[in-house]
Amino acid sequence: MEQPTYSLPVPEPEEPEEDFTFPYASWGAMTALTVSLLALFAGLLLSLPFLAIAGVDSAKDAPTGVLIAIQACTALGFILIPILVATGTSGGLKNGLRRLGFVSFRPLQALGWSAAGISAYLAFALIYASVIGQPEQEEIAEKFGNLPAQFLLIVIAAPLAEEICFRGFLFGGLRKRLPMIPAALAGGLFFGLLHFTTGWSAVPVLVFLGVMFAVVYEKTGSLWPPVILHAVNNGLALAVLTAS
Repeated sequence: MEQPTYSLPVPEPEEPEEDFTFPYASWGAMTALTVSLLALFAGLLLSLPFLAIAGVDSAKDAPTGVLIAIQACTALGFILIPILVATGTSGGLKNGLRRLGFVSFRPLQALGWSAAGISAYLAFALIYASVIGQPEQEEIAEKFGNLPAQFLLIVIAAPLAEEICFRGFLFGGLRKRLPMIPAALAGGLFFGLLHFTTGWSAVPVLVFLGVMFAVVYEKTGSLWPPVILHAVNNGLALAVLTAS
């Protein structure tokens, strides 16, 4: 009679876990720069039909409705292009969003770094104003119609879109190659120059603001704190403009 044979079950090899240590980006510095420019041009391309419908050559001559559409298209480009690339290089939307920094954070830690960032930014702004003079910046909020539209575009859409593109994607990719400060400066320069149309004298202050957002992102390990901080900054600026 044959003896029965027994075998132990062989466990299936486990899939290696994704490495989600900071910096989370699965793309490099050149991809970060290229895609950020592509996101900007995508927003501009999406805006062209609205300019054509309005029959104007530039946004300066466009009516309020077209200006709202252009701002929305710009935000859409900054959101969609980085998310599409991050998703494609990370194996799915969930991983793509994590690569962009949408992960949980510690509230007290975020509050501390946010307070430090705001303090540094205010100190820089005061020193800059005392040495160079008060920066002149065109107020664009009034061009976006009523207050709800201004709030949606300036306090909600702009912070989310710009943090996804310039901190989550651009800074994240640069950070794979560079130390924190050089990567933050490069990303902050891109962010500041983006706003040059509202006034050149405000660009250095905005560059520093972008650097501060990047530092808060790295120190908290999550994109949510700079998104919230950016929204608060824009909300306060809108409130001051509305009250004046």
